[in-house]
Amino acid sequence: MTMVSINPFTGETLARFAAWSVAEIEHALQQIPLARAAWAQHSLEQRVAILRKASSILISRRDEYAALISQEMGKLMSEAQAEIEKCALVCDYYVEHAATFLAPESISTRATHSYVSYQPLGTVLGIMPWNFPFWQLFRFAAPALAAGNTVILKHASNVPQCALAIADVFKQAGLPEHVFISALIASKDIPRLIEDARVHAVTLTGSEAAGRQVAQLAGAHLKKSVLELGGSDPFIVLADADLEMASTIAIAARFNNAGQSCIAAKRFIVVNDIAEKFVQLFADKAQRLRAGDPRDVQTSLAPMARPDLVDELHAQVEDALQKGARAVLGCVKTNNSCFYPASILDGVMPTMRAYREELFGPVASIIRVTDEAAALRIANDSSYGLGASVWTRDVARGEKLALQLESGNAYVNAMVKSDPHLPFGGIKASGYGRELSVQGIREFVNIKTVWVQ
Repeated sequence: MTMVSINPFTGETLARFAAWSVAEIEHALQQIPLARAAWAQHSLEQRVAILRKASSILISRRDEYAALISQEMGKLMSEAQAEIEKCALVCDYYVEHAATFLAPESISTRATHSYVSYQPLGTVLGIMPWNFPFWQLFRFAAPALAAGNTVILKHASNVPQCALAIADVFKQAGLPEHVFISALIASKDIPRLIEDARVHAVTLTGSEAAGRQVAQLAGAHLKKSVLELGGSDPFIVLADADLEMASTIAIAARFNNAGQSCIAAKRFIVVNDIAEKFVQLFADKAQRLRAGDPRDVQTSLAPMARPDLVDELHAQVEDALQKGARAVLGCVKTNNSCFYPASILDGVMPTMRAYREELFGPVASIIRVTDEAAALRIANDSSYGLGASVWTRDVARGEKLALQLESGNAYVNAMVKSDPHLPFGGIKASGYGRELSVQGIREFVNIKTVWVQ
């Protein structure tokens, strides 16, 4: 298999890489045991010093890495720059907090001394997607490395240059050889890694289907797994919401990264009393988005990463239109195979794919409801449970509703986004386990009870 890096905007082939052979995979795995043992013996201060250096490298080379992201998967330069900055931020966060999160915890028992010790789990395989090619890796690798684990990265096949650049960041930062391995392997070889005794855990960010396959394999081999899968996040607009603010944030929540985000708002559940006004405000703002070269500062809507993603999205849109939804904006293909216009579907119903499935692109589904109770029912009427937001001037009302939403993240009057200070993850078909914060670093440690009599 050949991994091909293609610029979505121009269609230009940027680079080609041969996927690793079975022999190359085995050679990499052979290096892990010694590297893992040595890395686990490094002091926490030594480990976080490398994260501190990695953060500095990311900031100093921000524009270079952002340009690579933009070229390889189409992200706007401004969004790519923000992604690199966020990677530095998560490194800094664990530099500051890892010692506290991993400190032994004394617990009073009948023992002379009893406590909980947090020790490295081993080697973590990270199967990462293309949509945030640096951030998705750093948000799990920073805490995993700080905790003393070794990491193998299997990145998406359309971003091999990003995968290699990330490995180079850690090399520049002084990470010992083989502690972080960027493995250019084909998807068919993932089971080989999960099954191998030298790999101790796996984390995947990706589709529900991929998550089920990884969970099954990890379970068969009794290995810890964390899954961050898809989402179809509700964006609930109540009758007393600040519609100007809600519609403005809705643009970013739906169309950032060309809508290719698991935590993007996808189902806009709007109370009838204000539905017409909200939809008009939302459409007016969305039609101002300018598609074009992601390197151009005037561009505000990026291309999608691959033509097949456009085709799948348009098939979902056509299904909705055929079943009675109304195209408020867009909903048509363009001449460029990787562009899809900012689109709004109104009147989305349960019989439509747009209601049940994740729309992974710049298409918003409007679902009109009679009242707050109906909004909650429809918000929870989903196989997904990643993020959700509520928009209302009554903050107490919004918080009460947020607590009833079936999701791993619920925001009131704010856009759902990940933050190193807070745990991130989903429920239902959106996966399990948590990344970031204290919960994230403790996902891949041996939580050991020590009893001394």
